[in-house]
Amino acid sequence: MAKCFLRKEAARVAKQPSFQQLEASLLYCPRCRQAMPVRKKLLLILPEGNKFEYLCTACSSTCGDKIESDDQKPRILM
Repeated sequence: MAKCFLRKEAARVAKQPSFQQLEASLLYCPRCRQAMPVRKKLLLILPEGNKFEYLCTACSSTCGDKIESDDQKPRILM
């Protein structure tokens, strides 16, 4: 009986995501030619979510970007 419960509990836990989002702390910088710390900057607000740009802390070149989906309804700004 206990083994059956443990299997069901393990299956339930395995279906849950282990994280919501990943956040980059180091990315490869093409100008510095090595992995460098980055900072996240909001670039665009899009209907499907917010687009962020990752900038190298040493030279400020773009190392990557990410679109985070917005769970809220789209807002209309006038």
